[in-house]
Amino acid sequence: MTPPDWGDRLRKLADGLIAGGELAGKWALNGTGPRLHELVPYIGYGNDRRVLVQGRAVEERDISASSPDDSYWRNLLNTYRRIERDPLPHAHVRVRLGNDEHEIVADNEGFFREWIERKAPPTAKGWEQGALQLLAPLRADQPDVHATYSVRRPSASASFAVISDLDDTVIQSRIANFLQAVRTISLGNARTRLPFPGVAAFYRALARGGDGARENPIFYVSSSPWNIYDVIVEFLELQRIPAGPICLRDWDISVDALAPGRLHRHKEPLITEILDTYPTLPFILIGDTSQQDPEIYADIARRYGSRILAIYIRNVKAHPERSAAIQVLAEEVLAAGSSLLLADDTAAAARHAAEHGWITSAAVPDVERATSEDEDRPDAPESPTVVVE
Repeated sequence: MTPPDWGDRLRKLADGLIAGGELAGKWALNGTGPRLHELVPYIGYGNDRRVLVQGRAVEERDISASSPDDSYWRNLLNTYRRIERDPLPHAHVRVRLGNDEHEIVADNEGFFREWIERKAPPTAKGWEQGALQLLAPLRADQPDVHATYSVRRPSASASFAVISDLDDTVIQSRIANFLQAVRTISLGNARTRLPFPGVAAFYRALARGGDGARENPIFYVSSSPWNIYDVIVEFLELQRIPAGPICLRDWDISVDALAPGRLHRHKEPLITEILDTYPTLPFILIGDTSQQDPEIYADIARRYGSRILAIYIRNVKAHPERSAAIQVLAEEVLAAGSSLLLADDTAAAARHAAEHGWITSAAVPDVERATSEDEDRPDAPESPTVVVE
């Protein structure tokens, strides 16, 4: 049987809405004329020698600002516009960072991702701001296209870094169920999607570190598509979850998009690249049981040993066989010099982190309180009942 083409289904639904007059006028799909060009920067990261610049060159689409009162149809149309956003193939982009200037070329989908070598080390740590300029293609009525991009570098106070998954680790996505995942992405927005209980408080505590005065960076590596990057950034901001570089992948909603082999090929090289960029920095890895995070992180722990301080796996859905398999992985991770904790909730991970000095003991009650408050929110996920000791 041929897998369903969900992009085509979304397209037909949106076209039907337009034809039926549900979202006329300012909601017209293509507007009244040619669309302007736009550079969409993604947060990058780097060190004293080089920085990663990433983003996309596209034609503008009228994607409305999100509201908690947006209808399913409005969210669906915005999702459609994100999917159908026309790229600027092989666009030429000028990158400026400090006194350095480079020219890079996008791929055939308008994406650019390139490491830029520094001519001189930067003078400050932490966040940096750079500038992008579209060199080609240019429209006669729009000669200048600019954007500002951010680069994250660990500050001198960083004692460790965090690499976290997003779907069903930070954001409730139901990614284990293909149809539910498509529905959640298509019909929700940044204001309607919910975080897992306690995540915001825990990640803020990790960012502040064991003495509450650190600036530990957090990196997000996910199988979500780049098309919803703006939704994720807005979600993190609204929930007061620390901002950080976000590594996603090209839009792919085929039935095998979440197959274990494909997830490994996507996430493991990105995690390795981050670890190798900061060879002296320890890391904490955070994921969940819905995909292959335990297997991917265990592979990383075998290769990097004690540099992996801990692996926290959210037990999204209690399943004895899955828990037993993760118990085996936990023993392998322990032998490699690290530890893997399968946690029922965020508070359990916070208590473990405080015991090892990675967050302050005073942060634990805050995480516990936030977990309880978040669990009382509508549509909060049920806590699983199986724990691996």
